[in-house]
Formats: sequence, C-alpha cells, structure tokens
Amino acid sequence: MAIQVLTLMLVCTLILSAGLLAADKAAPGSALNFTVQDIDGTPVNLAEKYKGKVVLAVNVASECGYTKQYKGLEALHDKYSEQGLAVLGFPCNQFGGQEPGTEQEIKDFCKSKYDVSFDLFKKIEVKGDNASPLYKHLTAATPQDKGDVKWNFEKFLIGRDGKIVKRYRSKVTPEEIAGDIEAELAKPAPQG
Repeated sequence: MAIQVLTLMLVCTLILSAGLLAADKAAPGSALNFTVQDIDGTPVNLAEKYKGKVVLAVNVASECGYTKQYKGLEALHDKYSEQGLAVLGFPCNQFGGQEPGTEQEIKDFCKSKYDVSFDLFKKIEVKGDNASPLYKHLTAATPQDKGDVKWNFEKFLIGRDGKIVKRYRSKVTPEEIAGDIEAELAKPAPQG
C-alpha cells in the first residue's frame, strides 16, 4: 500500500512538473499568458489571440469622470489596429461603483455612446484578494510603478513579446501615449 501511494505521488509530481514546464515554454513571463472571458462570456486565450500584437489593457467604467477616454481608446484602435495594436477593455466596478451595469448594458453603452469596436471583456476585479490573475500579474510585473490599480482607466502597454512596457495612471489620456504605442509597433514581432 505504501509503495502504491509513493508511486501515485511520484506520478502526480511528474505530471505537474511537465505542465509547469510546458506553460513556461509557451510564453515565459508573458503578461498575456492568461485566459479570460470576453464580454459575451466566451473564454479567450490572450496569448493565442494577441500573439505578436502590441496590447493596451485598460480597466474601464461607464460612470466615471474618465469615461470620456473611451473616445481616445477607440481612436487609438481605429488608427493602429491594422498595424498590430489591440485595445482591451476590462470593466470594473471597484472604484466608486462606477460600472454597475450588466455585461450587456456595458456593451450597449460602449457601442451607443462611443461606438467602441475594440475588444471588451467580462467585468472583473482589478485589485484585492479577488483580483483577476491577469491584473495580479500586471500590477506586480510592471517595470515601474508596481502596486494596486488606484482608479478606473489605468492602462498597461504590453509589447509584441508579451512583456509589460509601461503603466499609465488614469489621468494620462490615450492621446498622450500614442508615441509609446508607435514605438512598440515599430519593433518586429518575435519569431516562433
């Protein structure tokens, strides 16, 4: 009996180790090595969908003083998406209850008010114990200004290699980061 238990433990350890090694080979240190749900509830493997793209991840809200930044985010999407930019909107209700709606209400608001065509995702938490794994990674792995998201419309610029390039707090407008986006888009996509 003891030999069977030890054998089972060894097999489990080998299986887990193989899985971890495979994950590391897929995208070591990548900020996109996560699966999230889009606004319609469909799972999206970020590393697969956005491979080789420059990504701007933003926690968004419909009833915030910064909500008008949707217009600038959509302008970035319109201008640079064909060059490889993907803007990702992650609704969050943690800051002043400024995103109280359902996913359908959020989607309808974004389309009717700002004609948003960039990808929106299911409402998530971006700080605290229940923060999404993606945002736990973004706030811990950013090269500068680590720590919790402090308000709506914080932005994380992620390079074609999946590494976080820069973090921008809420008051930094989408228009102000166009130069950084252009610099990342000018870099070649990694091979492989």
